[in-house]
Amino acid sequence: MDFGAEGPPEPEINLTQLIDVVLLLLIFFMISTSFVAQPGISIRLPKARTSDMQSGDQTRLTLTATGLVFVGDKKVSWESLPSRLGIERKRNEQGLLVIKADTKVQHGSVVRAMDIAKQEGFGRIAIATRQFSAQAEQSSK
Repeated sequence: MDFGAEGPPEPEINLTQLIDVVLLLLIFFMISTSFVAQPGISIRLPKARTSDMQSGDQTRLTLTATGLVFVGDKKVSWESLPSRLGIERKRNEQGLLVIKADTKVQHGSVVRAMDIAKQEGFGRIAIATRQFSAQAEQSSK
């Protein structure tokens, strides 16, 4: 009977519990991040076949179907729009204003916004649209 021949037992690291915790954390973060609401302004842009992307320094002016006006992500009133666009024009070297108007916005409101922008020094004004797809055209026939 030789009890000391085997020596002390080798220490083992059991990773099962660590892997379980990591997988649970991974599942938790995957589920919780998919429910984070993305803040934004809800509009439906009109469709156009000749939709073109504008690059560079630009100011966004958004007109919603409910009559709200946004410069960038900040809500402004029609009365304060000229001063706000004046501030944005000083920051925007290229003088490009992109108007994102909902399809239900009246034409007069878009013209009013364009007139205010021209008065504040925006030399280039673009109207944002969605790309008109061939599939949408075929399905509407």
